[in-house]
Amino acid sequence: MNNQQPPSRKYETATLGGGCFWCIEAIYKDVKGVVSAVSGYAGGHVKNPTYQQVCSHMTGHAEVAQIEFDPAVISYHDILEIFFAVHDPTTLNRQGNDVGDQYRSVIFYHDDAQKRTAQEMIQALTRARAFDAPIVTQVAPFTEFYSAEAYHQEYFQNNPNQPYCRAVIAPKVNKFRNHHAEMLKAQ
Repeated sequence: MNNQQPPSRKYETATLGGGCFWCIEAIYKDVKGVVSAVSGYAGGHVKNPTYQQVCSHMTGHAEVAQIEFDPAVISYHDILEIFFAVHDPTTLNRQGNDVGDQYRSVIFYHDDAQKRTAQEMIQALTRARAFDAPIVTQVAPFTEFYSAEAYHQEYFQNNPNQPYCRAVIAPKVNKFRNHHAEMLKAQ
């Protein structure tokens, strides 16, 4: 009789800020190989910040999604390709009508390989002139992640008829689903 446990899967983590965390979380929740996507805050200097504190622009945090993924199914490179496809990395401290440093475009890398991948992707997109303006995405070391309040989690899924969800998130999610159907989890 074989009592050995199957080898445990080794998941990796990506922490990405590309505007409102509701948008980023909603898109990654549907991606094959993504185990979880949690809205939260990273990159600031206040411990356990609240949403109101982050919105005050006094904590230095960005709204981020912390994404746990299975690298046997999806690579970090692919995670970043999605990231650059679903937000505007050329606007400093804003995404559309969302303005403030908490909406900055930022990649918080967890190790040297992630840092190198992020820098190489930005260089490649710049060389390819993929955007009409220079990429301003920050590449910064990950320090700490604070999960956002419970009402922010799965916000789009739980509030699809909320005006912001209908006007901002739904078009981004639908565009991603239509252009990248091969990356979606089976429904």
